[in-house]
Amino acid sequence: MIPETIELVIVTPERQLLRESVVEVQVPGAAGYFGVLPGHAPLMTELGIGELTYHSASANHVGSLAIIHGFAEVVPDRVTVLAESAERAEEIDLARAHAARERAEKRLAEGGPDVDWDRATVALQRALIRIQVGTKKRSALVPGA
Repeated sequence: MIPETIELVIVTPERQLLRESVVEVQVPGAAGYFGVLPGHAPLMTELGIGELTYHSASANHVGSLAIIHGFAEVVPDRVTVLAESAERAEEIDLARAHAARERAEKRLAEGGPDVDWDRATVALQRALIRIQVGTKKRSALVPGA
């Protein structure tokens, strides 16, 4: 029998960020986003940089987190995310994220032999997803935005 909900567990090296019963999860995999519903086939996958969204089972609530690399394990009644870094939308410091984006863009624009292109590109992706997730949450809180 297919379960009605999935337990979503999100853990970083510093803390357990979330443990909640949900009805759907959208996960940023390394090869692109994928959705998980109750009863999903078991899988293990690498995560990329992106926005993880979920629909809470207890309320009509859609949650959102910025996820930076890691792994996810999916079984029919649970999704476990082991993320290098994860932040809830309301925890994101938008000013800091914008400053990080500007630094990364400047580093990439200047170029030169001393630039670590991979590191600068990841820093830019990280800043952009943090801005996306943080901005979306704040605009949802402002009526008419």
